[in-house]
Amino acid sequence: MSAPTHSTPRRAFVPTLNKQCWGFMIGSTFFALGSAPGLSEILGSAGSNLLFFIGAWFFTGAGLIQVFLSGPISVPVSYHPGRMVRAEWLTASTQSFGTLMFNVSTTAALYAKSVGAQDKYVWAPDAGGSVAFLVSGVVGFIAYAHVARHWDFRHKEWWSVLINFIGCVAFGFSAIGAYVLPGGDLVNTAYATWGTFIGAICFFLTSFIVLPFWSRHRRAAGEAAS
Repeated sequence: MSAPTHSTPRRAFVPTLNKQCWGFMIGSTFFALGSAPGLSEILGSAGSNLLFFIGAWFFTGAGLIQVFLSGPISVPVSYHPGRMVRAEWLTASTQSFGTLMFNVSTTAALYAKSVGAQDKYVWAPDAGGSVAFLVSGVVGFIAYAHVARHWDFRHKEWWSVLINFIGCVAFGFSAIGAYVLPGGDLVNTAYATWGTFIGAICFFLTSFIVLPFWSRHRRAAGEAAS
């Protein structure tokens, strides 16, 4: 008797690295389009906010998958207190928390009209999400250094960690520039726009270079050429 096979609907909900990468890439694309210089002016705030709102949901889904794939929360150690939180899980969980904050921020941006509402419900969670992303980027370096023990420009994982950190920093500048002043203007529109755009491009590249499909395609091309 043959073993039962998983149905397609069930496989669709199985977390995989491929789905994680595509989630971040699609979400990043929406953020990049919503903040692209020139295009964002054509779309207006309403159009950009809608793209951010859609992109944030893809970010959140990818972030949850990342947490599922990150493994156990802690590992036993030979020193006090006996167990330590794994850096890989910590960077995944903090980034996932950041995506949830972006959900709050982008949803509120669709409805917030007053300056007070924008600061409280849009900027505050956006800033919190950006801080969470920045923390995850730093911890990501720690996680990679713990596994690889060295930096190697030849490894795509090294580039993924580095580009992800640059994206986190860019989102941080975006949050600073997006603070709404009492008169309704942003602290720095260029920071807000370019920070979001550069960060989105970085997050796209971070996932693209480790995308399993891309890796398989490169291996197949290399085998065909040999």
